[in-house]
Amino acid sequence: MIVLGLTGSIGMGKSTTAKMFAEAGVPVHDSDETVHRLYSGKAAPLVEKAFPGTTQAGAVDRVKLAGKVLSDPAALKQLEAIIHPLVRADADAFLATHRAAGAPLVVLDIPLLFETGGRSRVDKVVVVTASPEIQRERVLARPGMSEERFSSILAKQVPDAEKRRQADFIIDTGNGFDAARKAVDAIIGELTGDKSD
Repeated sequence: MIVLGLTGSIGMGKSTTAKMFAEAGVPVHDSDETVHRLYSGKAAPLVEKAFPGTTQAGAVDRVKLAGKVLSDPAALKQLEAIIHPLVRADADAFLATHRAAGAPLVVLDIPLLFETGGRSRVDKVVVVTASPEIQRERVLARPGMSEERFSSILAKQVPDAEKRRQADFIIDTGNGFDAARKAVDAIIGELTGDKSD
């Protein structure tokens, strides 16, 4: 079974690309979705213990949590120490399930793949990219996003050029959905040997 890591900086189209792999029949483990699930499940009491007042009705209130950790590097590290091992365990269970089922290819969608040393967990890496102009436009269109917050997020991420340098495959999502879907199909074909057009 080939494990393909999917990553890219904020606003590059990673979630949309992950959906394209899923639509093509490739099992996808989505780290962001896993965090959402953990925040309303087993992570909630751990987060509440570390950051009192950040949960409501047994689920993490992301706005309250962001208020406590976003501008505090030590608090953010503490949160990551709680969440990352849980996401990793969830991904390991996903891999074991699909390996046992004989899946030829799976995708681990890992937003901070290079930043968290995730390269060693995957066989190949696909990086989604777009021009800085398209990236900025997409990110600033998000609710609650500001120039300042965007700059702060970018500062914590490995630069796009460096990600592309380390990638096995690159998908430029700035060329539209059809081009991205063609690129996804070509990667699946190359990795599984299924070159059906």
